[in-house]
Formats: sequence, structure tokens, C-alpha cells
Amino acid sequence: MSAIFITGTGTNVGKTYVAAALIRRLRQMGRLVDAIKPVVSGYDPAQAAASDPGVLLDALGLPVTESEIDRISPWRFRAALAPDLAAAREGRRIDVDTVIKYCQTAIDRRRDILLIEGAGGIMVPLDGERTILDVMMALQLPLILVAGSYLGTISHTLTALDALYRRSMRVLAIIVSETKGSTVPLDETVAAIARFAEPVIGLPRRDPSQPVQSGSPANKTVDALGRLFGQ
Repeated sequence: MSAIFITGTGTNVGKTYVAAALIRRLRQMGRLVDAIKPVVSGYDPAQAAASDPGVLLDALGLPVTESEIDRISPWRFRAALAPDLAAAREGRRIDVDTVIKYCQTAIDRRRDILLIEGAGGIMVPLDGERTILDVMMALQLPLILVAGSYLGTISHTLTALDALYRRSMRVLAIIVSETKGSTVPLDETVAAIARFAEPVIGLPRRDPSQPVQSGSPANKTVDALGRLFGQ
């Protein structure tokens, strides 16, 4: 397995957090990893290091420079809106075919493993007709579906899975990324979703600047993700 698409049940569920954790673990395993997030909304150039592409570049061990951000996230928009709306605010339009071609080129040029992170949820609009799901269907990569652990996530996750399964998409794993301040325990959310689909892996939140302790839940989770690439 050399390329995976990371998508989510919605925005701000932890896709970039999961992608960065997986990148770091795979690098520790000696794998050559690259990552792209073609479309980004809510991007502030003054806060580039804290942006999604900035977080991915840091995990990759690469400098957060304008050229590197251009390389991994060519379509960036300031407004924190759905990509089609954010693009319209700037008088721009996303050419979905060009996004697909960009992703396919990155897949063809990969040295070992490539992670592609989507924008928002699985059906966030990119233009007036197509969504990020259309990009996933065109690429036909195995998927990791990221969900939060907030109240309501079970229905959101099962709805997302239904949309993916109806299109014969291959879901490698569902990662429940712990939602800060949630009233629902992470392990209960994982167990509830696991009644309907598998594998389901819970990923606790931690300070990414701190090392993962051996045997910690976060370490075990990322190890489980890393093993997906050994199949």
C-alpha cells in the first residue's frame, strides 16, 4: 500500500492531527513519507506554521516555507468556509479536474508512501457540481475516515460510511480523534461505532510537541495505523 486518502465526517474532526501522527510514526519506522492537502480553507499566511499545511510540513520534517506550502497545498483560501464558497469570496473557482490531476501526479511521483488529506467532510463542495467525494472516486485510493468523539458523531460517521460504501469505496479504518471538551468518553464512542463497522481506532489528544510515551494509548493507536501500510 503506497497511497491513502484521509477524509473526515466533517470539518475540524482531526484529519490533520491524524495525518501528522501517522506521518511521524511512519518516519520512525524508516518509511519515506510525503503528504499533500490540495485544498485548504481558512488559510492565513501570517499563521502559516499553525495552518494545516504547516502542521503536515512540520511532521514531515520540512521547513514551513511559501514554496513548500505551494507544493503541498496549491489551492488555499482565506475564508473559513466550504472551498467553493471560500473561492468565490476571492473571485476564483476550483477546477476539480485539475485537482484530480495534481493528486494523480503526486501519486505517480511518490518515493514510498503518500498521504492525501481532503478538505472538510466527504461531500464538501469544491465547485457548483462536484465535491471532494468526486476526487476520491476518481483516485480510487483506500481511505481512512476520521471522526470526532463529540455527541452526534455516531450518526455522522455511519452516514458517511453509507455514502462511501454505496460508491464501493474501500475504507481501511475509522479513526475516532478525541474531541477536546467532549462530554462523551472516547472509548464509548469507539465501541458504539464498532458495533456497525470495523476496524475502529480511538486516538486520544495530546500535545504534539511532547514525545509519545511507550505503551501509551496514543502510541498504540498510531502503531495500529502504521501497520495498515504493512498489508
